[in-house]
Amino acid sequence: MRYTRRAITILTLTTLALTGCSVEKDGGDGGTDASAQCGSGKEFLIGMSQANNAEPYRQVMNDDVSTAAKAVSGFKVVVSDAAQDNSKQVADVENFLSQGINLLIISPNEAKPLTAVVKKAYDKGIPVIVLDRKVEGDAYTAFIGGDNVAIGKAAGEYYAKTLLPQGGKVVEISGLPGSTPAAERAQGFREGIASNPKIEIVATQTAEWLREKGQSVMDAMLKAQPDIDAVYAHNDPMAEGAYLAAKAAGKESAIKFTGIDALPVPSGGIKAVEQGRLQATFQYATGGREAIDLAKKILVDCSKDVPKSTTLGTTQITKDNAAQVYTELGGKQ
Repeated sequence: MRYTRRAITILTLTTLALTGCSVEKDGGDGGTDASAQCGSGKEFLIGMSQANNAEPYRQVMNDDVSTAAKAVSGFKVVVSDAAQDNSKQVADVENFLSQGINLLIISPNEAKPLTAVVKKAYDKGIPVIVLDRKVEGDAYTAFIGGDNVAIGKAAGEYYAKTLLPQGGKVVEISGLPGSTPAAERAQGFREGIASNPKIEIVATQTAEWLREKGQSVMDAMLKAQPDIDAVYAHNDPMAEGAYLAAKAAGKESAIKFTGIDALPVPSGGIKAVEQGRLQATFQYATGGREAIDLAKKILVDCSKDVPKSTTLGTTQITKDNAAQVYTELGGKQ
């Protein structure tokens, strides 16, 4: 693969499905028929079921959804926070259904526990947009998210060719078990480093996407693995937490850190790269704006066929292009 500006675009905004999926449902079990209720000049209630507002990425996703919705006449978005609790997220969706929402956007905490309630909403004739994390099966209207295997592979290739070309010991700080991005980023990373057998993953531990847990996990890893060369974290907050633990141990200069997300905010991964705490991060777009664009097509434009799957692009960000990418993504000052 050839890189330009040391930035890579794995997948631009593309649709994976060659054919669209129909959003018309029979509204069984007392549900609604989306095609019958759509049209301009109407009011629409959208339920946004978020996995965990404590994660900075999800705060930005919520902002993207809300900002985009304000530009669509008649759209009202209500956001719920599952606080990383599967049972609460199921209850949140059930509550949305009782409120008579016209469309559901959900970023599932974990795949399997949320599958049934997503299917319930879909079977009632409510359009369902699954955002960022997947559920099992295909009982939903559309999925929007990044290609986490490709992102993980790009990170692995960066390690193999650029960060640790002579090899080294890597620890992996992973996301929440049961969430599809965690499994896929782990898989992709292993595919990426396969070309360099001198790179060894010496430990893997979850920090559940959280910075403070990343710090405590890294503290324990440093005691068990004193000769760590690099940290592959599944998101930027966990990478930042690992950096803080290494700094407390006086080892921050000896260890390299990478993350994923690249939020264009002052506390995000792009600035962490620009300021030298992380060696690289990989963009993982929230998909919030794209979700509202799709909701508009379904509810306002009455589109009967929409893409079943939309994959968002990514960019590799190092110190060489961090400032430029931050500006290009509309980074906040």
